[in-house]
Amino acid sequence: MNEANDLAGGAIADQPTGAAVPGQAPETAPSGARPGAGRRRAARGRAGRGGSEPPLRHRIITVSLLTVAAVYFLTPVYWLVVSSTKSSSDLFGTFGFWFHDPHPLDYLHRVLTYDDGIYVRWFANSLMYAGVGALAATLLSAAAGYALAKYRFPGREGIFNVILAGVLIPGTALALPLYLLFSEIGLANTYWAVLIPSVVSPFGVYLCRIYAAAAVPDSLLEAARIDGAGEARIFSTLGLRLMTPALVTVFLFQFVHIWNNFFLPLVMLSDSDLYPIQLGLTSWQGYADRQPELYQYTVGGAFLSVLPLMVLMGVLQRYWRTGLTEGSVKA
Repeated sequence: MNEANDLAGGAIADQPTGAAVPGQAPETAPSGARPGAGRRRAARGRAGRGGSEPPLRHRIITVSLLTVAAVYFLTPVYWLVVSSTKSSSDLFGTFGFWFHDPHPLDYLHRVLTYDDGIYVRWFANSLMYAGVGALAATLLSAAAGYALAKYRFPGREGIFNVILAGVLIPGTALALPLYLLFSEIGLANTYWAVLIPSVVSPFGVYLCRIYAAAAVPDSLLEAARIDGAGEARIFSTLGLRLMTPALVTVFLFQFVHIWNNFFLPLVMLSDSDLYPIQLGLTSWQGYADRQPELYQYTVGGAFLSVLPLMVLMGVLQRYWRTGLTEGSVKA
């Protein structure tokens, strides 16, 4: 018996550290007992991160294409900035992409004070047309898109199809019929002749319906109804807030469209005091052959006309960034 015990004890003593002993649970090795485990995990993590990155040649191609696109779109703006600091003679007699005896404040002051400040009036008209028209179009598009997305009623899809057909019709095709209509009711050559057509945005209704269907949960609306909220309050407090990125997009698209609109004011308006900027600058260019200084005034006025669009884009783009993360995090 003693011999057997001695043999068993020797066998156990001869086993390596950490080996399992029959009849005993294996002991868990401490974190420091496996040398190199942390390095292997770090290497695997680096390999995983490196595998998700695109190849270097793809990144070079992407950056190159983006650089070419940026140069393409920013070159006209740069030319406009440079040309707004030149006189009419320097516009045609010097290199177009570099400054020559710049006096930007002097020339811009002449633009603003020419003909008793008519440019300031055109600028205010454009702000009124674009601001009021874009805001009204955004609210109408939000209400129509929300209703088409969240309420079921007869003819809903038919109405939506008609709206989609309106997206395909160019605005220039409607200018003459609109002029005949507004002439019959006595609104031609008034502010209303430009404002009323501007508040209709078929694309805005389409975008708001698509976004409301995806971003406004039905369960949230049902919870608000159970709490006793009316439909108008639900739309104003929940629907509009959840649809903010889409509404910003509609507002910017409509603002830029109205600001740059030329054909509709040309057809509707005959009084120069009602002109927007685009139509006013065109009238200056038409007289530039007889008054050469109007070339410089036209370029300076064009430079001032792009500033509101740049400011608006810079201020409102943060709402686009917040909208891109909608639904990316699971609650």
